[in-house]
Amino acid sequence: MRSLKLYFTTATSIGFLFLTACSGGSETASTAPSPAASVAAAPSTTPATAGHDSAPQAGGQVIESGPYHLEFVSAKEATGTHLDFYLQKGDAHTPIPNAKVSAQVQLPDGTQKSLDLQYDAAGKHYAALLEGKAAGEYKVAILSDISGEKVNGRFSFSR
Repeated sequence: MRSLKLYFTTATSIGFLFLTACSGGSETASTAPSPAASVAAAPSTTPATAGHDSAPQAGGQVIESGPYHLEFVSAKEATGTHLDFYLQKGDAHTPIPNAKVSAQVQLPDGTQKSLDLQYDAAGKHYAALLEGKAAGEYKVAILSDISGEKVNGRFSFSR
C-alpha cells in the first residue's frame, strides 16, 4: 500500500512538471471568453500583440486584431443607445476614415438589427444611433471592410 502511494505521488509530480514545461512559461491575459461564430456569441477582448497598446482610448471595450485597434463605446440617450466605434491602425492608433463599417445587433429579445455606421471626422470614429430602450444585454458584431480587408469584432453592452 505504501509503495502504491509513493508511485501515485511520483507520477502526479512528474505529470505536473511535464505540463509546466510544455506551457512554455508564457501566460496571456484574457478579460472575456473567446469569440464564437455568431452574433449571439459572447464578446471577446484579445490580448494586444507585442508593441501594441490595448488600453482603451475612449473608455470602451478593446480588441487588438493584427495591426488594428478596435474600440467600442455605447452611451444611453433619450431615444436609444449611441454606438461609437474607433477603428485605428498601428502603434500610433491612426484613425481609418475610409472603411465601410456596419453593426449587427442582437437585441435582448433575440431579434437582429443591422446598422450602417457613418464616419464622424470631428470625433475620428464611426457612429450610429440604435433606437429603442429595451432593458437587457445587447450583443454587437462590428463588421469593417478596409479596402477589401475584413476586420471584425464582437462586443456587448447592457441597457
